[in-house]
Amino acid sequence: MAAKNNTLQTITIPHGDETHFSSQGPLDPRELTPENFYEQALARGISKHSARRWASAVIGKGIYNVETIRSESQILKTRAVHIATPPSLKLYDHVRSSVDQFEKLVFKTHDDLSIETVLIPLHKENAVSVCVSSQVGCAMGCTFCATARMKTRRNLQTWEILDQVAHARTIAQQQGRTITGAVFMGMGEPFLNFSRVIQAADWMRHPLQNAISGKAITISTVGILPRIRQFTDMSLPFRLSISLGAACDKKRARLVPVAAQFPIRDIIEEARRYTKVRKTRINLSYVCISGENVSEQDAQELAKLIGDIPVRIDLIDVTDETKRYAPPTRQELQVFRDALAFYLKQPIARRYSGGSDIAAACGTLAGAS
Repeated sequence: MAAKNNTLQTITIPHGDETHFSSQGPLDPRELTPENFYEQALARGISKHSARRWASAVIGKGIYNVETIRSESQILKTRAVHIATPPSLKLYDHVRSSVDQFEKLVFKTHDDLSIETVLIPLHKENAVSVCVSSQVGCAMGCTFCATARMKTRRNLQTWEILDQVAHARTIAQQQGRTITGAVFMGMGEPFLNFSRVIQAADWMRHPLQNAISGKAITISTVGILPRIRQFTDMSLPFRLSISLGAACDKKRARLVPVAAQFPIRDIIEEARRYTKVRKTRINLSYVCISGENVSEQDAQELAKLIGDIPVRIDLIDVTDETKRYAPPTRQELQVFRDALAFYLKQPIARRYSGGSDIAAACGTLAGAS
């Protein structure tokens, strides 16, 4: 769980609860768990019904002024006005791809930093998924990722995560679309901001207006082993996706240097335990890089590593604006995919990473820097 100092210098895994509750402090549902929020509301003399309206307005609709909530009880207006002045992100830029209709939202934080969120069109008509950031920058050091090259790094507060979704929902609704899913695959390593990410995801699935199903919320990690264990033991409804990068530690240390401190075999064994505890497949994502990790030998090593663990593998072409890394050629990808399918005999999909023309593709989010 995140330390009090949000600046990420190393891959430390802090201990203790980062969220503190006070019956005297500001009441912002986004900074409390649903259960604690209702407890705090009742302690202030606000009924659960009124508190539910307040949470629905803030989280479900992005409304922060209590006076704008219609048909509300006077007790909520008089008390909440004095105890709740929730901050909000400033929408700095909104661009839409002319190629594939992906949309990128750029926000300014209270300390003048930039974070980015992506609206992803889905196959179902008028349905979109929102790709959420959990940090400013990222400490994992993935050599092919623009976010890792950002200088400023800090964890996002829970409200900053939820506010991305509120803004995205408003934009989607203006277009006649509905957010039906969410992925924590934007800027940052979600499991280095564990408790806030889980808290935000818990609110996203709460039965407010346009709530997102827990099964439609995916949290991605490059392999923070202690947090994978914790996530598995918590029996949450959210999906887990682990990004591998390579099937051997030596190659992985070159591509994903910080995460490589956790041996890949230990991560895979924890993935095995996850499938047994959850009784479901686990998603593994694999960034495909020409000349790096898409040979037939790479496919054999990956298949041997996974063995009989029930998985679904998403293959993603690398997008590196520095041109240091290039996506695989059609032939390279075909050889790798065919070999992986032969040796593994499990579901393999090629995941489209859209919005490359507006720097919204995987690995390109960099705070509009």
